[in-house]
Amino acid sequence: MASTQYYGTGRRKTSTARVFLRPGTGQIVVNRQPVEHHFPTQVLQLVIRNPLVLTETVDKFDVLATTSGGGVAGQAGALRLGISRALVQYNEEFRSKLRQEGFLTRDARAKERKKYGLAGARKRFQFSKR
Repeated sequence: MASTQYYGTGRRKTSTARVFLRPGTGQIVVNRQPVEHHFPTQVLQLVIRNPLVLTETVDKFDVLATTSGGGVAGQAGALRLGISRALVQYNEEFRSKLRQEGFLTRDARAKERKKYGLAGARKRFQFSKR
């Protein structure tokens, strides 16, 4: 059972995904569940499959992933980055194609912290002149 596998880590917001690519038939398993069960919407499933579709490796690899933290959208973004990094590990020629589509860029946007004296990160309390 010592088959080759390629590993990639992806992060987005507060989510982390550990991704293992193994030669297979295109099955995607996230936290020991099929991808359809873990990510119910078609859009999120499309986001996850994007790097595989772009590199035409959809039916070449099985994706085994564990995700933690954040919500479903953040986890999907983390998975996309993890899959992209694992694909580059498999074949360095994919790098330029994935980079062009922005799949190798870590999306650093995260929730801004609440500031003291304000209602939220930027929202202020209602101003009353009198």
